[in-house]
Amino acid sequence: MSGQTGQSAVLLLAHGTPDVLGEMAEYLDKVTGGRTIPESVVKELQHRYAQIGLGDTPGAEPPPLTRWTLIQANLLERALDRAGDSNARVYAGMRNWHPYIADTIAQMRLDGVTHIKVICLAPQNSRTSVGLYRKAVLAAADGLEVDFVTDWAEHPLLAQAFAQRLWPVWALACAQSGRRVPVLFTAHSVPCRTIMTSQGAATAETSPDPYAVEAKRTATLVARRMAPVGFGDKDWYFAFQSQGISGGPWIGPTVEDTLKAIRAEGHVGVVMQPVGFLCDHVEILYDIDIAFAEKARELGLELWRAQSLNDSDLLISALAEVASGQYQAEVEEAAVLAQV
Repeated sequence: MSGQTGQSAVLLLAHGTPDVLGEMAEYLDKVTGGRTIPESVVKELQHRYAQIGLGDTPGAEPPPLTRWTLIQANLLERALDRAGDSNARVYAGMRNWHPYIADTIAQMRLDGVTHIKVICLAPQNSRTSVGLYRKAVLAAADGLEVDFVTDWAEHPLLAQAFAQRLWPVWALACAQSGRRVPVLFTAHSVPCRTIMTSQGAATAETSPDPYAVEAKRTATLVARRMAPVGFGDKDWYFAFQSQGISGGPWIGPTVEDTLKAIRAEGHVGVVMQPVGFLCDHVEILYDIDIAFAEKARELGLELWRAQSLNDSDLLISALAEVASGQYQAEVEEAAVLAQV
């Protein structure tokens, strides 16, 4: 974000999203690594993006994911600067679209950066997806020192940030419906093959992928943060959303099946909170606000959604602790104390 001279900086990573509808086919080609995508899939995704405001005019306002990622980078840079941290410069790079990771790192080189603290804006670690981010960073950062954060799913400030967004909408839902309304926490689904015990191209690990466990762990921590307002274990469910539309098995349970189960248990409403996403984008603005809302209506459920973290002060504080190394130090200290 900054062009000042220095040696250390933070790089925030996100998935990337096309700027206009006409770029969808090229974008999907990058997402799939060049695998053929049926024209019907391209058109369906163009429809979904159009529903959340993406158009065909170049130079218009950036799509939500890009816009919020750049805002988060700016807010983190300010927070680190106020704290006097040497990693005060913060950059943003996307894996599948502009600004590409390689282009951002090239700019960092020009700015004199020699050490990069890399944070994925996906707190839960899936070795396949995060592994691809790491691979892209290391390929572009040859000769630079890279400190890559693999996950921060259990950061207490992250859970607090989600709880802060959840509490007012849950209270509203319960008041409007006149009864307790369950919460459905979600995270993005991934293909089953990516979390099976196997050795893939992006990782040398052969143990099961931690993603599903970490996603549910984040939800558990958010629920615990809600305990002071009477929120209990029976008040929430968990599901994986946004399974791919190009075929192949993806991990579940799905949101659709979980909504059916919630209705079958006699509930009249549900509050959704995606805990695997840190800002608004198509998986929230379309999948939840449009598709799942319609599914809920078909089932006789009213659906509310907690506001995304976006520019949450608590989220930025969590990122600042991860960027400065404070969070890792606390984790290591806790591990040592647990052994005493």
